[in-house]
Amino acid sequence: MLFNSIEFIIFYLLVFVIYWSIVDHKKQNLLLLISSYVFYGWWNWKFLSLIIVSSIIDFSVGRMIFKTNSDKKKRGWLLVSLCSNLGLLGFFKYYNFFAESFYDLVSIFGWRPNDMTLNIILPVGISFYTFQTLSYTIDIYKNKIKPTNNVVSFFTYIAFFPQLVAGPIERASSLLPQIEGKRSFSKDFFKEGIVQISVGFFRKIVIADSLGEYVDAVYGNIDIHNGTTIILATIFYAFQIYYDFSGYSDIAIGTAKLLGFQFNRNFNLPYFSRSLTEFWRRWHISLSSWLRDYLYIPLGGNRGGRIFTYRNLMLTMLLGGLWHGSSWNFVIWGGLHGLVLSIEKIIMTRDNYSNIKNKIGFLGHFTTLLIVLFAWIFFRSQSFDSALNAIRTIFSFSYGFPFIGDINVMVNSIFVLFIGIAFDFILYKRQINLEELGRNFNLSKITIFSSVTVILLILFYSSTNNFIYFQF
Repeated sequence: MLFNSIEFIIFYLLVFVIYWSIVDHKKQNLLLLISSYVFYGWWNWKFLSLIIVSSIIDFSVGRMIFKTNSDKKKRGWLLVSLCSNLGLLGFFKYYNFFAESFYDLVSIFGWRPNDMTLNIILPVGISFYTFQTLSYTIDIYKNKIKPTNNVVSFFTYIAFFPQLVAGPIERASSLLPQIEGKRSFSKDFFKEGIVQISVGFFRKIVIADSLGEYVDAVYGNIDIHNGTTIILATIFYAFQIYYDFSGYSDIAIGTAKLLGFQFNRNFNLPYFSRSLTEFWRRWHISLSSWLRDYLYIPLGGNRGGRIFTYRNLMLTMLLGGLWHGSSWNFVIWGGLHGLVLSIEKIIMTRDNYSNIKNKIGFLGHFTTLLIVLFAWIFFRSQSFDSALNAIRTIFSFSYGFPFIGDINVMVNSIFVLFIGIAFDFILYKRQINLEELGRNFNLSKITIFSSVTVILLILFYSSTNNFIYFQF
């Protein structure tokens, strides 16, 4: 079930009314669990078995890790969690990728084995709920949290529908206590949630989907377009994926808030960053912090000297790129980010870094944006050759009018993008987030704000546009 569908609106309104008519929070949790399984099963009920299997394994493993006093047995149980969860993720998401890569490699030496690929459907959300359930067992192993004894609470934590298929990736230390505790209807939460949901739908349907029409036309046939067209499409894509994914996060956070839950922020105006390091503190925060805590730091982090720090940083970003999809383009995208982050790490260790940071100003913003845009070419291109063709065209200086057949598409994209950037700039300059914005609204402002949003959504709505991160 998609957030941007009529089915979800009806589904959520029913859940909301029934949920707040129930007094007992344990019964509320049972409703949320059943609703979450309906939400996910609406797409393909067969894949519910994967979520349930993962939940059973990690609920049991978490308790066994906590009960045993043997470090060896603790590691053994943690290995069960890692192997089972990453095994499922690896099979469904990466089997064909590695099978094709193996075939290409051995073909160089003249061996052409039979086709080893399988007709595998990638379960929606598996990358997100796998990381979420893994963080639970790892945190228990590290004595950061205690396991829950309530099956319904844990299963609800894994399958909670607002963030099930595309995050934010919530830690058990933050979300589980909220699930196990009593919730009460909050006026502030209601106002914040309505504003965040409204902004999320606006970002997705009005801005991201409008930009996507131009981007798809260009990147769908990159060879026929000039450099100007590709540059504009790349800029549009940078904001398309941002508004698409941040829009999803806004809706997820807002819908959870209306049910009494507080999710962590997932985006913080990343394109206003002055460095790539800052960019990753603002972009997909739940993923970047997960990679930092469960991959970069366990690899050694910045301990062990500079060489090991750069190695750990590169490995983290390469695997972070691969997490996004089974393609070498994603690995290259991650590698480019890892390389620049390593260079920035070198600069940051210099004695005069504070002076450099103070003087960098606009140049830092501009350079960071160029690096991010260049890397997005690999992320969006359909193949490695397509990405190379796009880069060759850009640097061949074959510029001209960025025309794709219908000028209205370009004009409309520029118009909605201007609105989006202007709104973000106001938030950035005023140092205010959407939660604070909603909290400061009274009922009349909430009504006007949401009504205008609904009108715009009706004008721009298309039921065919999935969220980009569903494919990851």
